[in-house]
Amino acid sequence: MKNTVLAKRYAKALFAVGKEENALEEYSRSLTELAGLSVEIPELLDGLTNPQYPQDVREKVMVYLVGVIQAPQLMVNFLNLLVLKRRANVLSDIAEVFQQMVDAENNRCQGIVVSATELGAELNEKIKATLEKLTGKQVIMQNQVDPSIIGGIVAKVGDLVLDGSIKTQLTGLKESIKGSE
Repeated sequence: MKNTVLAKRYAKALFAVGKEENALEEYSRSLTELAGLSVEIPELLDGLTNPQYPQDVREKVMVYLVGVIQAPQLMVNFLNLLVLKRRANVLSDIAEVFQQMVDAENNRCQGIVVSATELGAELNEKIKATLEKLTGKQVIMQNQVDPSIIGGIVAKVGDLVLDGSIKTQLTGLKESIKGSE
């Protein structure tokens, strides 16, 4: 379950400090790495959130993790606060909200392009340029391959979804045939 309200509060506080310290990108990197580790290794999140472990054990786990990702001291303090307040379970949500705030500050947005096969570099650049023209922002694009869309692409940038997949077109055709009967 997403704790968006709570994540926004923590992300907003960290963002204000990061902006003042001119370290938004560094904080974003640390949060993203730590959130990625907690997803890759679920036992880490358990070690940070399980109330059966004593508080000092949870704090030692966090100290180890921030050492691994080489987080700056303010980030270490922030992450220790999350453990102390028993909010480490919201870490990935905080990382997501914080990244959105940093992207908005830098006039960027995250985009996902789903295609049936791997796209070439030239086509990727054309898609990226088109998305940047539509959004008016720099687009950081991720590619995903999903053979179930049969052909075409599905591009998602923020709230904008451009679905040019053959699967969607076939579904639309099917619905229109059903509707005419």
